Amino acid sequence: MTGTAAERFTVVVVGAGHAGLAASYFLSQRSIDHVVLERGEVANSWRRERWDSLRLLTPNWQSRLPGLRYEGADPDGYMTMREVTEFIERFAKVCAAPVRTGVNVTSVRPDGDGYRVTTDQGEIAARAVVIASGACNRPSVPALAGLVPSGAAQFTPFDYRDPSALPDGGVLVVGASATGVQLAAEIRRSGRPVTLSVGEHTRLPRTYRGRDVLWWMDAAGVWDQRYDELDDLTRARRLPSPQLVGTPEHSTLDLNALSATGVDLVGRLAAVRDGQALFSGGLRNVFSLADLKMNRLLGTFDEWATTAGRDDEFDAPSRFPSTRVPEKSRTRLDLGSGEIRAIVWATGFRPDYGWLDVPVVDGKGQLRHDGGVVDRPGLYALGLPVLRRRKSTFIHGIEDDAREVIGHLAGFLQG
Repeated sequence: MTGTAAERFTVVVVGAGHAGLAASYFLSQRSIDHVVLERGEVANSWRRERWDSLRLLTPNWQSRLPGLRYEGADPDGYMTMREVTEFIERFAKVCAAPVRTGVNVTSVRPDGDGYRVTTDQGEIAARAVVIASGACNRPSVPALAGLVPSGAAQFTPFDYRDPSALPDGGVLVVGASATGVQLAAEIRRSGRPVTLSVGEHTRLPRTYRGRDVLWWMDAAGVWDQRYDELDDLTRARRLPSPQLVGTPEHSTLDLNALSATGVDLVGRLAAVRDGQALFSGGLRNVFSLADLKMNRLLGTFDEWATTAGRDDEFDAPSRFPSTRVPEKSRTRLDLGSGEIRAIVWATGFRPDYGWLDVPVVDGKGQLRHDGGVVDRPGLYALGLPVLRRRKSTFIHGIEDDAREVIGHLAGFLQG
């Protein structure tokens, strides 16, 4: 605002989700003055940008933030979105985070030896900025969506709340990561015919040898694998989320389970031409690759149990049936025939850095950073996939990441 002096803080944190609040926790631990700016409410994306039935993929015992652990009566259950919101709100109170809600950041730009943060409520000068605005700000919808005939309504996971929002009739769900399989299953349960377009995916059982599969990820050290130890970090950051769902029954939700309910599996959506959706072939190869990777990971768990001398604590090692290839898989679908009345684009998400007036975003819209240290002095990031470890994306993964990133920030401030 012209003529108005900017407020001053040593650090501005953008975003009051679990990542931004974890940054605040460690900044306070180091007595670094700061403010957390949030465009909506605390845990805004969990409140506003999730469908109604969604639960965390991680079991409750794994829900932990700095100074706060799950202490409820169902450690092996999975939090609903309301429970996640309450958990993060409780964390904001525990760490006494200096959050300002309803403040929209419109620009962050270099200013002398720091940054000028412009908001709809004024300007703030800061030595450093922590970007904790999330990796899933916008649905990633392919350009070919613009070629879909008008008779098929289109939705993203941000639009979708429950099946009642969809028109009656068949539904095409595009994408078979956690979001895609969960939505396909829920829509099928509503009685609608569902076709699921499947590309590369990560298959996992919900439980293995009597324990949650994510318990194995934790115990075997897979979660803690560091970003600088990975052979292909770029690929690791782009891997689709595993085909998991959090239910009271601890159900496995893979393509076999979906097929058993009547979901029609087709290949990756390759094109839309003259109103026809064209799907790639090769489902057998796609399924075989996902099965191979799953079995390789289960072998890693078995090896850990043997090496740790703990085999006797678990059920005997086993393997799951291969993904069944449909006898006939359609390679085209007439989107103008009325068979498909709605398309749900479960094709991933992307961050929104439109407000970041610093040249640190690559041609694909991704932030250039090294373990959360952005390619510009005094600029940091938290809450992105495989930021410093494989577990970075998950709530329980933020504590280690935030401690180290804020440690680097503190060193920067000290010169």
